[in-house]
Amino acid sequence: MERTMTSSELMQIEDKYGAHNYHPLPVVLSKGEGVYVWDVEGKKYFDFLSAYSAVNQGHCHPRIVKALKDQAEVLTLTSRAFYNDQLGPYEKYLAEYFDYDKVLPINSGVEAVETALKLCRKWAYEKKGIELNRAKIIFASGNFHGRTLAVISASTDPSSTGGFGPYMPGYEVIPYNDLEALKTALKDELVAGFIVEPIQGEAGVFVPDEGYLKGAADLCKEHNVLFIADEVQTGIARTGRLLATCGNCSCEKSCGHQPEVKPDILVLGKAISGGVFPVSAVLANDDIMLCIKPGEHGSTFGGNPLACAVAIAALEVIEDEGLAENAMSLGKIFRERMQNLADKSDWVNLVRGKGLLNAIVINDTEDSSTAWDMCVALRDNGLLAKPTHGNIIRFAPPLVITEEELHQCCDIIEKTILAFKK
Repeated sequence: MERTMTSSELMQIEDKYGAHNYHPLPVVLSKGEGVYVWDVEGKKYFDFLSAYSAVNQGHCHPRIVKALKDQAEVLTLTSRAFYNDQLGPYEKYLAEYFDYDKVLPINSGVEAVETALKLCRKWAYEKKGIELNRAKIIFASGNFHGRTLAVISASTDPSSTGGFGPYMPGYEVIPYNDLEALKTALKDELVAGFIVEPIQGEAGVFVPDEGYLKGAADLCKEHNVLFIADEVQTGIARTGRLLATCGNCSCEKSCGHQPEVKPDILVLGKAISGGVFPVSAVLANDDIMLCIKPGEHGSTFGGNPLACAVAIAALEVIEDEGLAENAMSLGKIFRERMQNLADKSDWVNLVRGKGLLNAIVINDTEDSSTAWDMCVALRDNGLLAKPTHGNIIRFAPPLVITEEELHQCCDIIEKTILAFKK
């Protein structure tokens, strides 16, 4: 029997043969089930990152995996050169689920964001009447929409932009959570759209002021500008609702925290497949979506039969298992526990979040290793999390977590931080 390699050996191989574009926490995982993962030595951990909220339904959910297996045995890929028997039903399901006319299926979150930007520009020229090649799109500072050249051109994070210029023209960056700045930017008649994350996850779980999203959507409508919501990380029940921003829906399940807000273009990814297969989508109504004609945008794998079957199963799990409701109730408990910890520890400066997308801000500088060292200590105590922006630790467990398991995790976090020494 071939010897199983150790974690150390596997990390060394990856370091030697893989590009050094990630800095993973030193743990090598080989199995996942529900809220748990196991390393190659067999140690069990709570997963408190959920693959950046892609695994909301828990690791290897049997219904989603079955959908993958069943479809994989029949038909996996046709490209869009031909119709297939899964795509139409999937598009209908998704459009009705989120109350939009049309769906444009794609693969990764950043591809969906770029699709939304292209769609916005095309609409600007065809419908708004902006002079060709002059349309502008507004972004919020602190954003994270992915790492392609097009989207890093609007990033304010030096680690994303440094050494990759020249950057895409036609973008303007304004402060996040600042309606006055948006109001000023919208005075420019060349503005076609405003894209924003309802909660900035990668930036450290920044939750905007109450009324910001509605105010932004209203301003966009007033100026005939498209309001684009990047819900790749916040969508699919993570924040305690199916979407963090959605409204005017045909059914209660689609309502967000501010149900009067409905994006003109909605961008989805990550948990739309439960972490089983790369799936993303852009949704809009006909007056926007039909601006793109055959041959103007596409993807070989976008809308493939495997993705369609998996995504339907993943969304059914969200609804059938009440995962949005679970995220809402357990999120409140988690923040209460973390606030109690903050009251007892000099290390925790701030607790913020919504649903089961939360973070604690460590009372240290961004360039310190404290948060990283805390995450290593959490790993040693059986819980996996990852720092962002140096001194922030993001906590986002699978939404299938129970209240009992959540309290166990809070106990681990509390024990680890209270005992932590530099």
